[in-house]
Amino acid sequence: MLKKLALAAVLAVGSTAAFADKDVGCGVGTQVWAGQKGVIPKILAATTNGIFTNQLLGITFGTLGCGKGGTVTAQVVTFTNENSESLARDMAVGQGESLNVLAELMSIKSEDKARFFAVSKQNFSEIYSVENQNSLQVLASLQTVMANDEVLKAYV
Repeated sequence: MLKKLALAAVLAVGSTAAFADKDVGCGVGTQVWAGQKGVIPKILAATTNGIFTNQLLGITFGTLGCGKGGTVTAQVVTFTNENSESLARDMAVGQGESLNVLAELMSIKSEDKARFFAVSKQNFSEIYSVENQNSLQVLASLQTVMANDEVLKAYV
């Protein structure tokens, strides 16, 4: 039984790394094994990333190779945490100061703000769903909504 579990673990880690063509995501493992080619460094990088479970922090704060082109920065998270009620109210109506500040923090161009406001309003129930208990989950849903929009996907 123990051999079967070990084999399953090796296959799971190996298959995760095998699907990554150019890298294995972001995190400490990616940084440590950067520039090395082959299956073994990918497996080691993926394993290290999994052991340290630091990708969430890297994505949030734009460190460990995670900050390339994402809209979720420390400023966005902090702003969302501190202004959650007013931001939710603004998204529900599709306009307002908090929503405008969020658009600025996410570097949304002025010509795309109206679309950002409209898409936020149209998808409010998805962005602020019952499952989204904290700002990171709200922001993740917002990014998903933006990724599905032809114009706003450029900001994700």
